Amino acid sequence: MPDDQTVPLDASPGDRIALAVQRFGEHDVADRAAALLSGSNEGEEFLLWLGGQHAQGILDGAPALYWPEVWGARTLLYAWDEVAVPAIRAGLSNQAWRVREMCCRVVAARELPFGPELVPLLVDPVARVRGNAARALGFVGEQAQADQVRKLLTDPELDVRKQAGAALKQFAARRGAPVA
Repeated sequence: MPDDQTVPLDASPGDRIALAVQRFGEHDVADRAAALLSGSNEGEEFLLWLGGQHAQGILDGAPALYWPEVWGARTLLYAWDEVAVPAIRAGLSNQAWRVREMCCRVVAARELPFGPELVPLLVDPVARVRGNAARALGFVGEQAQADQVRKLLTDPELDVRKQAGAALKQFAARRGAPVA
């Protein structure tokens, strides 16, 4: 394990974030990740903790694009505090598809009650967003939203169809009955 002053750039995101939580505390990491997701600059060192080697490239001059926001959202899969809820909700409508996709993943993992915000993503132009929106709805959606997910069973992308099928099974498991 690196000392407190070293960011393990080549470590996995989960390992880097676990070390960041040890160093800064879970609330602080989640709060700063939510701020990053919302477009704030949380400092070079914190960006390295979240983005690793890729973040170093950005600090060396590569364009940041949407990556800091993605890393902010991804961090919330590993470190959580309720302070991040508004940032995840807003991230579901981010212009960058990778941010929308990652926010869908956080909604599913944290079981955030954002069913209405997820429904428009079921027709997102990016298959990965559609699939992850369906998956998240399986965890947090209402029965009426299952009908919207069911439409994805005929999506042109196989992975989206698989995610929709899994989401419908999750709906059924949550309700204790098959989804008709």
